[in-house]
Amino acid sequence: MTVIWHSSKTFKMVYLALLISFAVVIHTVEAAMPLPMPVPGAKIGLANIITLLTLILYGFKSGLIVAALRSVIGSLLIGTFLGFGFYLSFGGAVLSCIAMNWIMRYYRRGTVTLVSVSIGGAVAFNITQLGLASLLVQSIILFRGYLPFLLLLSLPTGFFTGLAAGYLEKSAIRAGLQVTTFNSYR
Repeated sequence: MTVIWHSSKTFKMVYLALLISFAVVIHTVEAAMPLPMPVPGAKIGLANIITLLTLILYGFKSGLIVAALRSVIGSLLIGTFLGFGFYLSFGGAVLSCIAMNWIMRYYRRGTVTLVSVSIGGAVAFNITQLGLASLLVQSIILFRGYLPFLLLLSLPTGFFTGLAAGYLEKSAIRAGLQVTTFNSYR
């Protein structure tokens, strides 16, 4: 009798725990690295690579869990839980995941690439963070002033994370980690 590990709930739970761990580590390291970005507070969004990979492998519910938990656990580790940065990170991660999942339907049909999905997620992340920041500081000028710069930054950051997620997807397939039961939309 052959045991199919990839279809077991235990394997999925362990794999999701690993993905959450990777996302938390990336989130934490990125928060600690001072990056020379033209917009204050802007980040590359490397943890979105893991969220996008989770969407590909396990779908929306699991992707949302990874996005939410990496923000919560990461903020606990870096000491920003329930602070200004936490709300921006959490809101951006959740709405970015929702946007990427919505765009994934076009990726599944073959009409857009994974890079397009990632750029859409980066745009959603930046708009959400900027909208939340504007609400929290009660200044729409912040939104209008930063929006063009953040949208422009969404292109290279989304491009990079999309390429990285695509590479990881191919690696997962070669390693035998991706099977059709996890990927019911293909």
